[in-house]
Amino acid sequence: MQKRKDIVVCGLGNPLLSDEGIGIYLIQELTARSNHSANVDFVETGSSSMNVVHVIANRKKAVLIDCALMGEPAGTIKKFTPEAVISVKNLAHFSLHEGDLLSVLELSRTLGEYPDNVVIFGIQPESIEPVQSLSPTLSARMGNYVEVISAELNNTV
Repeated sequence: MQKRKDIVVCGLGNPLLSDEGIGIYLIQELTARSNHSANVDFVETGSSSMNVVHVIANRKKAVLIDCALMGEPAGTIKKFTPEAVISVKNLAHFSLHEGDLLSVLELSRTLGEYPDNVVIFGIQPESIEPVQSLSPTLSARMGNYVEVISAELNNTV
């Protein structure tokens, strides 16, 4: 079994819904382009935020990437700490795939497995339609997103 690295980058989202899959697409790009692979695990956690609990458990740092409705121009990327995020998600509680990232992070805290440092990158979507590709706006900015996330990793590696 492969040893878990101290740092993990998690890509959240559903690539079947255009920009909702930005986290998944970025993990693929970061894995292909990154020079951090010796120090960092890159993990696609998909659309079930409960996967995040297990992936981030007992890490020194977790970087989470997800589509986020922030009221910003499409393609905007913002860095947050969990404490700075206010979730307005209304959960129906009908599905195990439904989740609120902040609730999942709180569960990690309760379990005593919360990383020393957690950073969230939210990216404002242009489209959340049933299409298996990113919108042109987000596609055009992939290089910038990789640079921003790599810079965050360079601060901790």
